[in-house]
Amino acid sequence: MSELDAIKELRARTGAGVLDCKKAIAESEGDIQRAIDVLRKKGIAKAESKAGREAKEGIIEAYIHPGAKLGVLLEINCETDFVARNEEFKNLAHHIAMHIAASDPVAVSRKDVPDEILQREREIYTEQARASGKPEHVIEKIVAGRLDKYYKESCLLEQPFVKDPDKAVKDVITEKIAKIGENIVVQRFQRFKIGEE
Repeated sequence: MSELDAIKELRARTGAGVLDCKKAIAESEGDIQRAIDVLRKKGIAKAESKAGREAKEGIIEAYIHPGAKLGVLLEINCETDFVARNEEFKNLAHHIAMHIAASDPVAVSRKDVPDEILQREREIYTEQARASGKPEHVIEKIVAGRLDKYYKESCLLEQPFVKDPDKAVKDVITEKIAKIGENIVVQRFQRFKIGEE
């Protein structure tokens, strides 16, 4: 494969700019998969620098699961109205809303988990550890480990993404930040299911 063909393929697969693709191809000695990894690493570094920027634009995405018994409303923000109207941004919002419908997260992130839920979980894990006869100094570590697992199962940003379980939802968002070039923030969501309060 010529360098030009490699750059074209890399651009098609990643959406990165021509110069970035050319540098990544050179750095990876023509190996497309390694070049993708190079771009992802650089993109994530760029994305992290954008993560502190204010995101005041965005959309409300509505997803109704077939059968109309389950639905999600999601507010996802970006920095500009231009990106809010962008098809890639809208697709991201749609896929995250579908993920919420399927995975039923409790909160967006760890800081959003209500204190009463955390307290209840902590009490359950502590009692389970005590009932198994563990010493008090070990119980704290067990509880901390189980709470960490709870966060990964219950917080949207930490859950394995339904469409690609090898990545967490926050990784998918970070990749999109790197590609679009703007900060993206999941602000809030509400999941509705017939018969549930």
